[in-house]
Amino acid sequence: MTKTHKTQRVPFVVANWKINKLQADVVDFLAQINGKVPDQRVVEIGIAAQDLFLADMVRATADSPIHVVAENVHWEDNGAYTGETSPKALKDIGAKYVLIGHFERRKFFNETDATVNLKVTAALRNGLRPIIDVDEDMSTYAQFMDAEPSVAQVAAALAGVSVDQIRNVTIAYEPTWAIGSGEAASADQAQKAAHLIRQTLAKLYSPVIAEKVRILYGGSVTPNNAREIMLQKDIDGVLVGTAALDPVQFLQLVEIARDPNVPEFDIDHV
Repeated sequence: MTKTHKTQRVPFVVANWKINKLQADVVDFLAQINGKVPDQRVVEIGIAAQDLFLADMVRATADSPIHVVAENVHWEDNGAYTGETSPKALKDIGAKYVLIGHFERRKFFNETDATVNLKVTAALRNGLRPIIDVDEDMSTYAQFMDAEPSVAQVAAALAGVSVDQIRNVTIAYEPTWAIGSGEAASADQAQKAAHLIRQTLAKLYSPVIAEKVRILYGGSVTPNNAREIMLQKDIDGVLVGTAALDPVQFLQLVEIARDPNVPEFDIDHV
């Protein structure tokens, strides 16, 4: 399988560092990948980190194609919400993307479909680009593969999002059982889930719009399994946890995304 079917969608590799790394680690990581990432028209790159690092990361990557990603956001621009982060403030410091609805936010911080939607609309209102996490069990939709079902988490997250706004949205499918388990979904499982998500987008908007929205796979992604996953028709990149903590592995993933049809590469020439 070649990637010619999805040339209109630029591959996207996103690191999710969660609450890992200290300031010195962040500086060292960025120094190691500086100058080794391709133009964003070839592969787009995002790094999601703790809020306290974001402003420094924006300054450090000002002359590079790397985008800084927030790991969470509140749905109000201002107000008495101690401990939360304003979407207006994130935009002000230069963050471009924000993760919304990650499984860990749902599990540990009681995030719901309703709050995910509030955050998505707030991000878009402030010029941020949401990366919406979906962890729904796609097997429940298997019998409806030809009926254009609405994947519930996708439909709920996008309520009120316009045709113009959806162009700035990325969807990331992360099956709960794969996150941090060391066991990724098979390429076939990932593709079926991504296909269902794209069907949902076609139903909510149109088939033409659906073909323009990027869908990522996340969950125990490594350089060893990423190639086959990124060759799938409806998968446009990866959301990476543990493997993205290491700059060498991260660069390997970026190079795989550049062209998953190339079996080998020299990391020194990324």
